[in-house]
Amino acid sequence: MKRFDIAVIPGDGIGREVVPAGRKILDVVAQVHGGLRFRYQSYPWSCAYYLKHGRMMPEDGLARLGGSDAIFLGAVGFPGVPDHVSLWGLLIPIRREFQQYACVRPVRLLPGVRSPLAGRGPGDIDFIVVRENNEGEYSSMGGRIYSGTPHEVVTQLNLFTRRGTERIIRYAFQLARGKRKRKVTSATKSNGIIYSMPFWDEVFWQVAKEYPGVAAEQMHIDALSARFVTHPQNFGVVVGSNLFGDILTDLGAAIAGSIGIGASANLNPERRFPSCFEPVHGSAPDIVGRGIANPLGQIWSGALMLEHLGFPKAHDLVVKAMSSVLDSGIKTPDLGGKASTRQVTAAVVGEIRRLA
Repeated sequence: MKRFDIAVIPGDGIGREVVPAGRKILDVVAQVHGGLRFRYQSYPWSCAYYLKHGRMMPEDGLARLGGSDAIFLGAVGFPGVPDHVSLWGLLIPIRREFQQYACVRPVRLLPGVRSPLAGRGPGDIDFIVVRENNEGEYSSMGGRIYSGTPHEVVTQLNLFTRRGTERIIRYAFQLARGKRKRKVTSATKSNGIIYSMPFWDEVFWQVAKEYPGVAAEQMHIDALSARFVTHPQNFGVVVGSNLFGDILTDLGAAIAGSIGIGASANLNPERRFPSCFEPVHGSAPDIVGRGIANPLGQIWSGALMLEHLGFPKAHDLVVKAMSSVLDSGIKTPDLGGKASTRQVTAAVVGEIRRLA
């Protein structure tokens, strides 16, 4: 019997509605598997916590999380607290302190879901975006002077290190080696960004030489975004910097039918620190409390956690159950259905038990 300690941060908005759904699925998988168990420690860190305490988490928050096997997070951000406060007060410290440098987000059109792209079905959209998660454009380097005057100057510095660039690109190639479509596409903009992107390109092609069995290509981010729409079937693994990967993954979720389904894993591949699993969607304050939040992004993130913890068959079981439920027509309103969060969750639970 393998037991795992999971730190749970429901966060804000619908995070507090979909995290219980994700936990329920994890527990059902543990039951049918018989060889694993989860022990949860929940933390109330959120924008509500910030408004009460003046910070997104306590000073020893990272130390508390550090002893866990994984972090299961819902959503962060809510009206009344600036986004940069919630992001830099909770998510960024977790990702950087625990060296979660690989953000992995599957982009897959599941059965029963209609893509906004005409004529596309399951199999046409099935790839992975790997985003550099620790440096790049999301650095805290820069500043403002002469604020509020006509002479105001704002600087924002990007940070690209050889170590950080090599490890994320190498991770993408290693991931592609185990996929049906052994191909890595690099997102760049070296025709307009004169230092960081030519450096990124150089490292990409240096690493590509180490993987002769994997096809490699680079595309400028604007053309690549267009290709997501016109030729999504061409991609296997797409690797990008922090900013480019962030933008591409939201676009990927959109072409796959709904951002409510999008899942992500913020990984420390060396497993020296806990990794964090969270859906792509935000806190969705406009639907909080209505019981219609799509739980599948959280559920799929839980499946990615199962895979990372060493249970790939359990991951496949959850995704297969999700696919069956969607194909049967049980969907939340964001997918054109009428089912509630609870109904979708219950249907996935039933399908897991049936398949197992």
